[in-house]
Amino acid sequence: MADTTSRFRRRATPSDQVTDIVDSVKAYARQETLEPLKGAARWVAVGTVAAVSLGLAMVFLSLAVLRLSQDLGGTALDGAWSFVHYLLTLVVVSALVALSFSRISQRSLAKGE
Repeated sequence: MADTTSRFRRRATPSDQVTDIVDSVKAYARQETLEPLKGAARWVAVGTVAAVSLGLAMVFLSLAVLRLSQDLGGTALDGAWSFVHYLLTLVVVSALVALSFSRISQRSLAKGE
């Protein structure tokens, strides 16, 4: 019986204590640096994909508005009045950009905090 209690009550040597401290510091550093960086990288990757998708959608939508305006305008807006198609496209795209920016809020960006 005394043999089993002495095995559990063994004192740690100084080298064991140093090894435990180093392991604890490594685990803490990994927890506080690498894991948040992985989360931030994931957030940036999703944001990048969303921004590229939204940008491509805006380009295609602006081309669609321009072609629709040119098709529906007929010959009435040809020649000196051809700038009206581009002006109309600029107004529509500006409204969509303003709508997109109005939907962004600080609260939604800081959701994790």
